[in-house]
Amino acid sequence: MGDEVLKSAYGSWPSPIDAALAAAHDGRPEWVGFVGDEVWWTEPRPAEGGRRALVRRTADGTEESVLPEPWNVRSRVIEYGGRPWTGVVRGDRPLVVFTHFADQRLYRYEPGGEPRPLTPLSPVGGGLRWAEPQVDLARGEVWCVLEEFTGEGPDDVRRVLAAVPLDGSAAEDRAAVRELTGDRHRFVTGPRLSPDGRRAAWLAWDHPRMPWDGTELLVGEVGADGTLHTVHTVAGGPEEAVAQAEWSADGRLVYASDRSGWWNLYRDGAPLCPREEEFAGPLWKLGLCWFAPLDDGLIAVVHGRGASVLGILDPESGEVVDAAGPWTEFASTLAVHGERVVAIGASPRTAYEVVELDTRSGRARAIGARHRDPVDPAYYPEPQIRVFTGPDGREVHAHVYPPHHPRRTAADGELPPYVIWAHGGPTSRVPLVLDLEIAYFTSRGIGVAEVNYGGSTGYGRAYRERLREQWGVVDVEDCAAVARALADEGTADPARLAIRGGSAGGWTTAASLTTTDVYACGTIVYPVLDLTTWGPGETHDFESRYLESLIGPFDEVPARYAERSPTAHADRLTVPFLLLQGLDDVICPPAQCERFLARIEGRGVPHAYLAFAGEGHGFRRAATMVRALEAELSLYAQVFGLNPTPDVPKVELVT
Repeated sequence: MGDEVLKSAYGSWPSPIDAALAAAHDGRPEWVGFVGDEVWWTEPRPAEGGRRALVRRTADGTEESVLPEPWNVRSRVIEYGGRPWTGVVRGDRPLVVFTHFADQRLYRYEPGGEPRPLTPLSPVGGGLRWAEPQVDLARGEVWCVLEEFTGEGPDDVRRVLAAVPLDGSAAEDRAAVRELTGDRHRFVTGPRLSPDGRRAAWLAWDHPRMPWDGTELLVGEVGADGTLHTVHTVAGGPEEAVAQAEWSADGRLVYASDRSGWWNLYRDGAPLCPREEEFAGPLWKLGLCWFAPLDDGLIAVVHGRGASVLGILDPESGEVVDAAGPWTEFASTLAVHGERVVAIGASPRTAYEVVELDTRSGRARAIGARHRDPVDPAYYPEPQIRVFTGPDGREVHAHVYPPHHPRRTAADGELPPYVIWAHGGPTSRVPLVLDLEIAYFTSRGIGVAEVNYGGSTGYGRAYRERLREQWGVVDVEDCAAVARALADEGTADPARLAIRGGSAGGWTTAASLTTTDVYACGTIVYPVLDLTTWGPGETHDFESRYLESLIGPFDEVPARYAERSPTAHADRLTVPFLLLQGLDDVICPPAQCERFLARIEGRGVPHAYLAFAGEGHGFRRAATMVRALEAELSLYAQVFGLNPTPDVPKVELVT
C-alpha cells in the first residue's frame, strides 16, 4: 500500500522538498583554482549570512573552509564581481590573496596566521575594488584589476591594471599601488602574463558596448622595471567580442572570438576548431574561464550549443574529446595543473560539483562539493529539452519540467498549472541542471518552463542579437509563445499560467503582465521597471549604457523608453502579483519598485511587496530565500485555487 499512487489535485501534493531545503542548496561552487597540487574554490554559505567561503581540498581528500565567518571571498568589481582570489605555494606553504566583500580590500593569508590587508580603504564613493589577482613572487606584487571610485556617483569610476605590493606597504598608502595602464578604456580584464614574463594580454571595452558586443584584445610588452609599454590591439573591435585570452606553454596567444558568429578559439589569429557552437560566453564577471591551455599543447575547453560540456581540444587536429561522466553542463570556470583539469559540472540529477579530469587516462570524477541527494531523487523533476515556434517562425529554446511526484497523479481530466521562468541578463542562459527551487514546485504539482528567449547566449551571435533594440518585445513574445504552446498542446491549463523572473527576468515578467493577457499572475524579483531612470546615475556603471543596444540610443528614440517601461503601463496591470526586492540593491534599486507600486495604488490589483534589508541583487541569505519561495507558492495557491500543504504560510495580498 505504501507505494500506491494516489490521485489528488495539482498543487496539493505533499513534498519533502520544502523552502528551507531549497534555500540550503541554492548557489554553486565557483572560481576553481590550484594552489600547488591542491584544488581550491569558493562556495555559498546561505546559513552563514550568504557569505562565499574559500574551500580547499587537502592531499588526503578532505575539504575544509580556509577562513571562518565572517570572511566573505567575493569581489564587487563591476558589481557582478570577478575572480576574487588566487594562491601560490611559497616554500612549502600556501600564500593566498583574496578580496573580502565587506570592505573590498585585498588581503594576504597564510594558513596558521590572520589575513593581513594589502590595500587601503577609500573614503570616496564605492571605494577601491579589486578582481582577478595574480601573484608575481619575483616582483613581490599582486597584478590585478583596480576599480577606483572618484566621486559619489555610480559612474564616477575608473578602471586600470595595477600591481599591489605583497609586503603590505599599500595597506594605508594608495600611492604605493603601482598602476600598469592608464584609464584610456572604461573596462579592463585582468592581465595574463606570457610564460617568459615579457608580454601581458588583457581585454578592454568602452561604453556603450557590453563585452558581448565588442571588445579589444590588447598585448603589451613588460619592461625590466615592470611597466607595460608598446600596447597594441591584436584582435576584436566594435562588432567582435573576444571573451577570453590565455598564453599557451610555448608562448602563443589563444583567444575566444565570435568573429564567425560563434565564440570559437583562435591561436595567433588562426582558427583552431571552427564549429557552429560556443567555446566561450558572455563576460558577466571578470575572470570567467571557458578554456585553459595545458603544458602538453592540448586545451581544456567548455563548449557546446545550448548545453556546455567539458572536453579536451587538440589544436593540431581540431578534434575535441569530451569527458565521460554524468555531467551535462559545465560552468565557466576551469583550472589546469600538469595533466589535471578541474571544472564545475552538473546534470538534471545532480547539482554543481567540483570535477577533476585526468587528461592522461580520460577519467573524470567528482572531488569536491560532491552532490548528495538531500531527498529521494524520485521527487526530482524530469525535464524535457524543447524547441518551440515563436513569431515569424523563429525558434525558441526552452526546458519544460512537468509536475512530477512518485506517489501522486492528477485527478482525471485536470490540466496542471505552469509557471514560465524568464532568466536574468537578459544576455544569459538557463542551464539544464538540478535546481531544488524548480523541484519545490514540480513535486507539488506545478509545472515549470524555463525559456531561453531570443537574446540568450549559447546559440550564436545572431540568436543573441535578436534582442537588439527589442527588449520588452522579443523576450515577452518568446515567453508567451512557450506558454501558449503548452496550453494549446494540452500540457498546461490555459487558465492557470504564471510568469516569474529576477533582474532582467523581472523586467520580462512585469512587461508580460502589462502587455499580454496570457498569465493569471506573476512574481517579479529585483526588476528593472522604468527605463527612463535606469541608466547613468541611477544604476551601476557596467550596465548604465546597456539600454542603447537593448532599446536604442535615448537621444534618438526617447519615446520608446517610456513605451516599453512596465511602470508607464501600470494601469494595464489587472492580475495579482508578488514583488520581491533587496533594499541594498545598487543594480536595480528599490526606488524602481516604489515608483511602480505608486502607479498601481488604489487600482484594486491584489499584490504583495516584500523588501529585504541586507540583501542586494540576488538573494543570498537562507531566511530571505525561504520567505521569498513560500510567498511565491502562496501567490499561486491563492490565484490558481490550489490547496497546498498546511506548512506553507499565506502571503497577504493587498489592493
